[in-house]
Amino acid sequence: MGYERQADFGTPAVRSDTQVSLEIDGRTVTVPAGTTVMRAAAEAGGSIPKLCATDNLKQFGSCRLCLVEIDGMRGTPASCTTPVADGMKVHTQTAKLQKLRRGVMELYISDHPLDCLTCSANNDCELQDQAAAVGLRDVRYGYEGANHLAAETDASNPYFDFDATKCIVCSRCVRACDEVQGTLALTIDGRGFDSKISAGLRSDSFLSSECVSCGACVQACPTSALMEKAVTEIGKPERAVVTTCAYCGVGCTFRAEMRGEQLVRMVPWKDGKANRGHSCVKGRFAWGYAQHQDRILKPMVREAIDQPWREVSWDEALTFAADRFKAIAASHGNNALGGIVSSRCTNEEGFLVQKLVRAGFGTNNVDTCARVCHSPTGYGLKTTFGTSAGTQDFDSVEDSDVIVVIGANPTDGHPVFGSRMKRRLRQGAKLIVIDPRRTDIVRSPHIEADYHLPLRPGTNVAVLSAMAHVIVTEGLVDEAFVRERCDWDEFSHWAEFVSQERNSPEFLEPVTGVPAEALRGAARLYATGGNGAIYYGLGVTEHSQGSSTVMAIANLAMATGNIGRRGVGVNPLRGQNNVQGACDMGSFPHELSGYRHVSDAATRALFEAEWGVPIDPEPGLRIPNMLDAATDGLFKGIYIQGEDILQSDPDTRHVAAGLAAMDCVIVHDLFLNETANYAHVFLPGSSFLEKDGTFTNAERRIQPVRKVMEPLNGYQDWEVTQLLARALGLDWNYTHPSEIMDEIARLTPTFAGVNYARLDAEGSLQWPVNDASPDGSPIMHIEGFVRGKGKFVVTDYVPTDERTGPRFPLLLTTGRILSQYNVGAQTRRTENSVWHPEDLLEIHPTDAENRGIQSGDWVRLASRSGETTLRATVTDRVAPGVVYTTFHHPATQANVVTTDFSDWATNCPEYKVTAVQITPSNGPSEWQQDYDEQARQSRRIAGIALEAAE
Repeated sequence: MGYERQADFGTPAVRSDTQVSLEIDGRTVTVPAGTTVMRAAAEAGGSIPKLCATDNLKQFGSCRLCLVEIDGMRGTPASCTTPVADGMKVHTQTAKLQKLRRGVMELYISDHPLDCLTCSANNDCELQDQAAAVGLRDVRYGYEGANHLAAETDASNPYFDFDATKCIVCSRCVRACDEVQGTLALTIDGRGFDSKISAGLRSDSFLSSECVSCGACVQACPTSALMEKAVTEIGKPERAVVTTCAYCGVGCTFRAEMRGEQLVRMVPWKDGKANRGHSCVKGRFAWGYAQHQDRILKPMVREAIDQPWREVSWDEALTFAADRFKAIAASHGNNALGGIVSSRCTNEEGFLVQKLVRAGFGTNNVDTCARVCHSPTGYGLKTTFGTSAGTQDFDSVEDSDVIVVIGANPTDGHPVFGSRMKRRLRQGAKLIVIDPRRTDIVRSPHIEADYHLPLRPGTNVAVLSAMAHVIVTEGLVDEAFVRERCDWDEFSHWAEFVSQERNSPEFLEPVTGVPAEALRGAARLYATGGNGAIYYGLGVTEHSQGSSTVMAIANLAMATGNIGRRGVGVNPLRGQNNVQGACDMGSFPHELSGYRHVSDAATRALFEAEWGVPIDPEPGLRIPNMLDAATDGLFKGIYIQGEDILQSDPDTRHVAAGLAAMDCVIVHDLFLNETANYAHVFLPGSSFLEKDGTFTNAERRIQPVRKVMEPLNGYQDWEVTQLLARALGLDWNYTHPSEIMDEIARLTPTFAGVNYARLDAEGSLQWPVNDASPDGSPIMHIEGFVRGKGKFVVTDYVPTDERTGPRFPLLLTTGRILSQYNVGAQTRRTENSVWHPEDLLEIHPTDAENRGIQSGDWVRLASRSGETTLRATVTDRVAPGVVYTTFHHPATQANVVTTDFSDWATNCPEYKVTAVQITPSNGPSEWQQDYDEQARQSRRIAGIALEAAE
């Protein structure tokens, strides 16, 4: 599309079953009851001047530009605050209104710089537009006297400036921070003429304040007072392309606004059904990595990992890779090869990688990063409900009465949805947080959890069993729902189990560390508080009992009838942009697309007929099994697309040993990541800005990814995989990702009704999309569960084998922070590192004092697996006996201390429970120094000096 500002109807849309008809400037208009006059006029194609009003904020009525005349009503009411009424007759353009509006606009302009021709918002400024709309031609008041034209510009934020001389104090930025983001970082300081926008305390800048740089204030600003630095530097965009963010599993829709082939800014798309026009610092601003100097744009090969890389042509690299893989297969068999599907790439690209492994390599040795994050979700929800995905759309939270957040940090990990959740909490919903750490959602402006259950890491199942005990023994079960929708015999067996005294809150209090009375209160609130919704994250799945915890959550939802309607459900918050899609595409070694087991003959027959090759009926190796087999000399070659297993997977030493033992490691990525230290072939990848395809977010929403610019490496990622397939002798001839989606739809029942034409027309679709659900499925299990009857599963608490003791008395748990993403390969190459330049270890004041540690000190973090060093920060966000860190920076290599313990059903690593000891240190350990040197040597490119981004 060309460039034009997104339509703004002035005030939010209203949901109402009652319609109201009125007359606006002689035209009859019919709108839902409660709609404002301003919005009614806009929906009818009219335009009432406005400055303080915008349709993602509540009506405010301060600028006095939107005045109208209404027959039978005194004065000139503000159209943004006046609701419509049946038979109302509105006049938006009269001589009286023209005079009033022009006078108001004169006051604004009299205290505003007249530098429109050189202003970065020229021809893209609402103040400029409205001045023209009211017919302003001169200013009677002159420009003498007191004004604000000497105010200083706050340029502290790396992404945007605040030029106070351009500010008209309309309050839109303050209201956006309050209503949309929910941070309440901005305020209006002073009164009358002295009023000005302040980022917190008077001594604060935007950077030092509590501002989270979501961009809501910048988007709301009607002038250039708040303006992206990139717009100032590059100029006004010329065109815009609607696409989908490539960060977390929320899946925000953005307008990529371009000037030539240069990206100027990413603006959240108002019609985006996942984000509803909001964004976070990553999606809004942290896209500069796509053109970072560290990016590798030419294929490279080397004979051995201790040699420098050698840049080669695409043909030479692909031939080198294919010859190596053919030789491995000839010497060791097809099962000596495998592949890893990226959760950052598109559905179409993931589908092709698993197809390459199965049809090209002749093995089911394919896996994805979901192995180390949400594989227990797939197992647990498929077992209990019949579908390996969440039950609700994000809009559903607007109807929740009780929200349970367990093992998730939505304000950091899924910030746009976190903002929507906070909005519902400010409206009165109750909150239960089950987390060993006091996350921001526990206590933030105008929000405080009704119950925070700071459980001991590793005791999720015990806490949920105790909640179930209360619900069953106190008669809080929704028996009608259970009898109608679930297997009653299985429920009875489960109810008998949880009713045992050993599952009571009192009995388990010494195990969980949660006071029994608090746990009882939380259970009663969830069971009786109305619509109860559970949202969970990696703090649930990344445990030795991850699958058991997911099934325990499902048990609670079924027992209380909180399934199958808006406002309820079981909702995994997926970590990466397409981790749901990667799972959907058949990226697990035991399943083909649509979660159908490879042992099913009918399913295999479909794929064999489509692909023309036999499919092995035996499941292949999971990622940990591939590494084990490699160290045993049985697994020799791997193709890794868009994953950095050396930094993200547990027990770094073991991962390194497995990779080093292979004859050919192919890394297909944007950068020479940590895994590439052990690679023999590097195939440069393309960013989300350079490709067409689809992502599937945490709510099962399939959304278009549209090419914004040409691939800097020459090929989209699906094309690279196809080139590799051809080099291996496969006759693949896709010309566009839409053809791959058509193949997915033919082979995958839940995607049967999905095609690019529908996605372009409708914006997105939520699977299943098929004959049974032709319009998609925002809410799952409405009439019944996919598996038929809901299945209650007994989930007995089994303590992890990872125990504390005299040598390792503390428990380490890990997570993410707002400004960084996953292993940091993208965000570390942006200005986001201003907020989080290194991983820090959170430690409780008591534990710190006992060890002589202060904030900022270097500490040694040691476990049974290994050790690393990092700086400490002393905080009571963690409980005594618990420490916490992130894993975004390779200099820390936090996973060198995590163990090989994993979920009993899926091998998902137990990242969240590691017994450790913390002692003072003088700086980076010898191992870190050795690792850094090995990485530097591995990144050498013949004839080029290359430094890692850090």
